[in-house]
Amino acid sequence: MPDFLLEIGCEEIPARMLSGAQNDLQFAIAKLLADQKLSEGSEVTSYSTPRRLAVRCERIQTRQQDTEEQLQGPSVKVAFKDGKATAAAEAFAKKAGVAVEKLEKVQTPKGEYLSAKVVKKGRTAREILSELLPKEIASIYWPKSMYWRASAPERFVRPIRWMVALLDGEVIPLEFAGVRAGDISSGHRSIAIRVHITAPNSYSALLEKHQVLVDVKERDKRVHAALDHATHAVAGARWRSDAGLMETVVNLTEWPAAILGNFDKEFLSLPEEVLVMVMRDHQKYFAVEDSKGKLLPHFLAVLNTKGDPEGLIRHGNERVLRARFNDARFFWQADQKIPLKNRIDLLKHVTFQRDLGNYYDKTERVEKLAQKIAEELSDDSDVDRQAVAEAAWLCKADLTTELVKEFTELQGVIGGLYAREQEHEAVVADAIYDHYKPQSMEDEIPRTLEGAVLSIADKTDSIVGMFALGLHPTGSKDPFGLRRQGNGVVRILAEKKLNVGIRRIIRMTRAVYENRKVHTTAALTTYEEALLAFFCERLEFYLREARGFAYDTVNAVLAAGSEDVRDALARAEAVAAVRSQPDFEAISLSFKRIKNILRQAAERKIEPAAGVKAELAQEDAERYLVKECAALGAAVERHRNETDYAAALAEIAKLRPVLDKFFDKVMVMAEDAKLRANRLALLRRILTDFSTIADFSEIVTEGKTS
Repeated sequence: MPDFLLEIGCEEIPARMLSGAQNDLQFAIAKLLADQKLSEGSEVTSYSTPRRLAVRCERIQTRQQDTEEQLQGPSVKVAFKDGKATAAAEAFAKKAGVAVEKLEKVQTPKGEYLSAKVVKKGRTAREILSELLPKEIASIYWPKSMYWRASAPERFVRPIRWMVALLDGEVIPLEFAGVRAGDISSGHRSIAIRVHITAPNSYSALLEKHQVLVDVKERDKRVHAALDHATHAVAGARWRSDAGLMETVVNLTEWPAAILGNFDKEFLSLPEEVLVMVMRDHQKYFAVEDSKGKLLPHFLAVLNTKGDPEGLIRHGNERVLRARFNDARFFWQADQKIPLKNRIDLLKHVTFQRDLGNYYDKTERVEKLAQKIAEELSDDSDVDRQAVAEAAWLCKADLTTELVKEFTELQGVIGGLYAREQEHEAVVADAIYDHYKPQSMEDEIPRTLEGAVLSIADKTDSIVGMFALGLHPTGSKDPFGLRRQGNGVVRILAEKKLNVGIRRIIRMTRAVYENRKVHTTAALTTYEEALLAFFCERLEFYLREARGFAYDTVNAVLAAGSEDVRDALARAEAVAAVRSQPDFEAISLSFKRIKNILRQAAERKIEPAAGVKAELAQEDAERYLVKECAALGAAVERHRNETDYAAALAEIAKLRPVLDKFFDKVMVMAEDAKLRANRLALLRRILTDFSTIADFSEIVTEGKTS
C-alpha cells in the first residue's frame, strides 16, 4: 500500500497560529481518508514549520473497494401496464445500469416493488485526493487570513508558494490558489535550495539535509539542547523555563540554534518582572538565573540559523535590548512622580467600553462589588475588607502610566509594584499585582484572599456588563475574552474554596450596575439565566479539562446544582472516589430505572400522589423501602449539610439491596390507581431526596470510568 504526503509551502505563518493549523490539517486529512474508506490501518503524522504545513499518511488504500447496493424502484403496478414496461420502469433500469428484464421484484410492507442489485466501482485514491484536497486546504481555520491574488476567491493565512502532493513517487494532480502540486519542496530560506522529494517516507530526512526540521518535537528537543549548551558558559546559571515562550520560538524556527547575550548589571535595579517581560514578550529571549532563581545579567536568544560564529547577531540583540531596558528605566522613574492615588481621575479619559463607560466608572463599580463580596465572605474567612477597598480603588490606575502604555502586558503587575514602592500595605500591593490572574488555566490564581476577591469583582463586572449589552461569546468568537475571565472566576472560587454562589455574585454585580445607572438591554430573568448558563459551562470546562473528571461524573454533579463552585468541586471529588464501586454502579442503574418509570408515567399522564402514605404500602419490600428511605434520607441530609459527601454517598449506597428487592417483588404500575400513585410518589421522593449530591442516572455504568 502506498504512502501519501501533502505539503503546503507559504510565506512565514505567525507562530501563534501554527499549532492549531497543524492539528486542523491532520484531523481533516485523517477524516477525509476515513470517510473515503482509504485509511484502514493508516498512521497519520503531521509536521509544521514557519514556512510549511505537512501531513504524511502511511499505507493508504490504492483505491476504494467495490460496493454492492440494493436499489428500490417504483411499484410493479406503476412499472408495468398491460404487461409492458412503463417510462418509470425504463428510467429505473437506466439508473441501475441493467436491462428492464433483469430487474427483480421484491415484496415489501407497501406491496410489490422493483429492485436491482448495483455494483458501485471504487474510485482510485489519486482521483479522490485530487478532487477533495483543495476543499480541505481551504477549510483550515485561521484567526486571520488574506487574499493575495487579484480577482481570486481563495483565502489563506499567507500566500502559498509551493505544494507537494505525492502517492509514493507519483505526483497527485492538485491545484489550489493557482499553485500546482509537484514533488519540489524548499530548504531553509537562508540557502534557498529546491528539494526534490522522492517519496513520502523520505520527506523528513531530505529536508533535514537542507536545514529544515519539520518535526515540531525534534525542534523542541534541539532548542532545549541549544539553550542548555549556551547557558553552560555562565558558571552556576540556568535558563528560566517558560512553556509559552518555548512553543513560540519552536514555531518561529526551522533550524534552531541559541546564543548567550549580556546586558549591564545596572539594569538589575529594575523590578525583575519588567526585565523578564521585556525580554520575553518583546524580544522572545529567555531569562537566565542563578541556582536560587535570582535574575542574572544575561539572556538567551533562539536563532533560525546555524549559529553566530562572529557574534554579529549577539551584538545586535544586545543593542536592541539595551535600548528597551533604557526605555523601561526611564518610564519607571518618570511614572513614580505621580502616585497611583493621584492617577485615579486620569482614568476618566481611558475608555473601558463605549456603553459601559470609562475606567473611572469601572473602578467605582469594582470597588463597590469587591466590598460586597468581601462582606459576603467575612463571616467564615479572614478577609481584610479595608485592603480590598483600597486595592480596588487603585487597581486600574497603572493604565495611565507610561510603562504600561509601552508594555501593556504588565498592567496590574506594574500597579502592584508601584503600590509597593509608594509604601502602600503589602496586602494592597499584592492584590493589585494579582488581580488580572489567572489569565489561563495554567496561570496561578491570586496569592491572597484580598487579591482573589478583587479579581472576581473585576472579571465579573466585565462579564455581566458585556452580557447586558448582548456582547456574549458566540461559537468560536469571544472578542472580549469573557470565557477566559469566566474560567478565572470559577478557578478562584474552587481553589480558594470561597463560600459565595455564582447567582449571588451575578445579582450583586447587576445591582452595582443599576446603582451606577448604566443602561442595559436585557430583561432580568433571561439575563440572569444566560449568565448562570455561561458560568455553568465554565464550571463544566474546569471540572473536565482542568481537574480531569469523567464527563458523566461532571454531568451528574452539575445536574444536582452548579451555582456553588466550591460545593460542586467537593461533590465531584466524592463521586469520582466511589463511582467504580459495585454498589454505586448498581445504584446508578436503579436511578436510571426510576427516572424511566417516572418519565413513562408522565407520558401516559399518570400523576404520582402528592406524598407517600406508609399505610398504603402492601408488600414487605415496599414497606421496608419506605422505612429505609426515611432513615437514610435523614442521614444523607445530615452529612450533606456538613459537606461530608463521602459519608453521604456511603449512606446512599445502602439503598442498593433495598431497591433491588423492591423492583424484584413490587409492580410499580399496579392496576389500583391509589396504590400506583403512592408507589410513583415513593420513587419520586427517592429521586428527589437522594440526588442532591449528584444525579446518579447520568453515570455511565458500561466501559471505562474514572
